Amino acid sequence: MAAGAGGAALGRAALAAPLVLLYYGFSIGITFYNKWLMKSFPFPLLVTLLHLLLIFALAALARALARCRSGRPRAALSWADCLRRAAPAALSTSLDIGLSNWSFLYVTVSLYTMTKSSAILFILLFSLLFKLEEMRVTLLLVVLLIAGGLFMFTYKSTQFNAQGFVLVLCASFLGGIRWTLTQILMQKAELGLQNPIDIMFHLQPLMFLGLFPLFAVFEGLPLSISEKLFRFHEAGMLFSLVGKLFLGGILAFGLGFSEFLLVSRTSSLTLSIAGIFKEICILFLATHLLGDRLSLLNWLGFAVCLLGISLHVVLKAMNSKGDKAPEPHKETSSDPDLELLLHHPGHGEEEVVETPQQH
Repeated sequence: MAAGAGGAALGRAALAAPLVLLYYGFSIGITFYNKWLMKSFPFPLLVTLLHLLLIFALAALARALARCRSGRPRAALSWADCLRRAAPAALSTSLDIGLSNWSFLYVTVSLYTMTKSSAILFILLFSLLFKLEEMRVTLLLVVLLIAGGLFMFTYKSTQFNAQGFVLVLCASFLGGIRWTLTQILMQKAELGLQNPIDIMFHLQPLMFLGLFPLFAVFEGLPLSISEKLFRFHEAGMLFSLVGKLFLGGILAFGLGFSEFLLVSRTSSLTLSIAGIFKEICILFLATHLLGDRLSLLNWLGFAVCLLGISLHVVLKAMNSKGDKAPEPHKETSSDPDLELLLHHPGHGEEEVVETPQQH
């Protein structure tokens, strides 16, 4: 029996490993991609808008393929329902992504990664406000550890930029609203948006509309007189730019879908733990590949922040085990509708518990 349990554990680890690597590839890739692209094409809001259009097209294609394979209609909300139910989540999501990309004009990858980790503070805050979490002393400890680590990381940093830091912090704040509202949206069974592909399909148009005014105000005029798009001198430069933008859209869609794959085939705990080690990898690569400079105090602050995040993950895992109902083989709502894209695990496999994660 012990040998059987050990074999099952090895089997789950063998399944999780390639999925974690896939998630790392997209997540780490899009972080460094954004920093790299901003150096040659400093229009982050335009980049975000174009990526939203591409993600919408890919989500629509995925829905069409799944519908052809399964023969079942997909969830479809009217514009009135989208505006009434999904607009707040879409607006906060678009601003979160837009401000995050904007910040890469000013901050290093390491400062971005560390500051973006503070999003969990705002997620906890809004979870308490919307009564998705209960106030506990352990939550207060998590908040203090993450906030203290962030302060230590930014204190007397040699590459600190106040404007970029404020942009990332605002994005983190909006991220807290974003994931809280998205979680509430996905929990409304009557909307039929439990599947992330359907969420992406319905939110992208609203996200585009929400971010476009900001783009028009801050980037409209500079873009209209820029040689990088409308006044280019060589067609090769334009095709190269289009290729770079298309690559970013693929990475953005792949990140969301790889998170879904990882959660669906393992658990949200696996994704949370993978996210912690992902941030360590990003900081290591940023210092070695991009020349980001971190002092001993900065590294110590990063360690304290990761301790707070790890404590939060452990507490959520313990609460999840304590609250798990004894209902046998309760089927989740995220897998059955994606038969073409993701085979639904059979009864007796690990239960899927989907929680919001950072992008």
